[in-house]
Amino acid sequence: MAIIGTLLKKGIILRESLEQQYTSPANLQKQELSKLMIHCRQTEFGKAYQFDRILRTFKQQPESQYYEEFKSAIPIFNYDKMDAEWWHRTRAGETDICWPGKIKYYALSSGTSGASSKHIPITKEMIKSIRKTSIRQILSLSRYNLPDNFFTKGILMLGGSTNLRKHGDYFEGDLSGITTSQIPFWFQHFYKPGKKIARTVDWGKKLDEIVEKARHWDIGIIVGVPAWLQILMEKIIKRYEIRSIHDIWPNLSIFVHGGVPFEPYRKGFEKLVAKPLIYMETYLASEGFIAFQALPERRSMRLVLNNGIFYEFIPFTDENFTEDGELKENATTLSIQDVKANQDYALLITTNAGTWRYLIGDVIRFVSLEEPEIIITGRTKLFLSLCGEHLSMDNMNKAVELVSEELNLDIREFTVIGESHGSLFAHSWYIGTDDKVDKDLFRQKLDDHLKKLNDDYAVERAHALKELNINILPSQIFYDWMKEQGREGGQNKFPRVLKKEKAHIWREFLQKQPLNDPIS
Repeated sequence: MAIIGTLLKKGIILRESLEQQYTSPANLQKQELSKLMIHCRQTEFGKAYQFDRILRTFKQQPESQYYEEFKSAIPIFNYDKMDAEWWHRTRAGETDICWPGKIKYYALSSGTSGASSKHIPITKEMIKSIRKTSIRQILSLSRYNLPDNFFTKGILMLGGSTNLRKHGDYFEGDLSGITTSQIPFWFQHFYKPGKKIARTVDWGKKLDEIVEKARHWDIGIIVGVPAWLQILMEKIIKRYEIRSIHDIWPNLSIFVHGGVPFEPYRKGFEKLVAKPLIYMETYLASEGFIAFQALPERRSMRLVLNNGIFYEFIPFTDENFTEDGELKENATTLSIQDVKANQDYALLITTNAGTWRYLIGDVIRFVSLEEPEIIITGRTKLFLSLCGEHLSMDNMNKAVELVSEELNLDIREFTVIGESHGSLFAHSWYIGTDDKVDKDLFRQKLDDHLKKLNDDYAVERAHALKELNINILPSQIFYDWMKEQGREGGQNKFPRVLKKEKAHIWREFLQKQPLNDPIS
């Protein structure tokens, strides 16, 4: 396998990578939508929305005519609308509904705002696309200063169980479980924890099995959600009575993470390692592999434009969204040629899994239009705007990161609830840390940083947003709640903002816990 390391180190680039490098984003996306529509023109969805008629406009002038026809003919779908009108038929065994053939796999996802599990269709074409983008990210490692033999080391992927549940004619499970069950033979030499442990359904048992095998592996890359990997590394260090994870995995150099911003977890991770890690971010959602960090000196991720996904962008403004993050009628949608840098957009995607003009729920911002490069700034329903403070997930993560650095705290998790405070409003923060915390000092510093990061927040703190409540909780409380909700492990993340039903469930859960401090 050393030859693979040598070739990767030299920087082999796939044809698709070159295509994206030398073709304009607008042309790549037009080609991608054309391919998707041609492939689906004879499906029930394609016939209902007259794909044949829309496809004829791809040759017309002006160049953007095809997009005007596409968005005027096909409505925007959220999950509930897409499932009620189309996807439920595929789970009932019907074929050729939104994508040719029968759908064999469904990824279960509640996102971070929905109350119940969503069934997201996963086609063989989507699995192939995810695999291709994963290889492109691996090849980007040639830009890092790594020795040839690094590429022969093991890759630990901490994901959901590959033991999928069968329902009638289809299988359902965590996306990481579905894709891991389909890994190519050449990758199996590198892949850990291996097929047997990957099939384990019980999350606690899976972690214990990995801990027992850990000393036999030479791991160079770890992949997964930060919270769960941090727990795993702590278990390994405790089990073998070592000082850092590098005492057992000396070649560990890279952590590939996604789903949540890493910065709030950085301080906790740094306590577990003996040398710095390279942190690489990915944007792999249940609906597709959207972007990945392609360059070592950048925090942003490169949007994948030519691998089975067509993107649209809705300016995340009061004109297009309600305060609860609901999309308004006649919202403005843009193709990639019309977006601007440093503005927030809600993401619409059309994919090779039969997803059409689907509001994925994420909010992104372009930091570069030429590549193009993006960062995730939040979720459409995970912004706090009770009274016009417009506090984004990006603001929250950054403020917590700054406070943890100043007070030398290892903050493992946090969440926020917006609520009434008399005739005005308040934010209640729940901070997960096992360190001793001065709550008044924490409140002051958090408030100060949020004011500096967000002018709207600063204005409302002087007027309608009258209170900032801080609740310090043991880290384990957050993980226990996720377990009770059936969301332990895999790709599951603790939501940064809790609203309505979830806020009520969280507070009911806390009332049952033997906590030292009363919870507001």
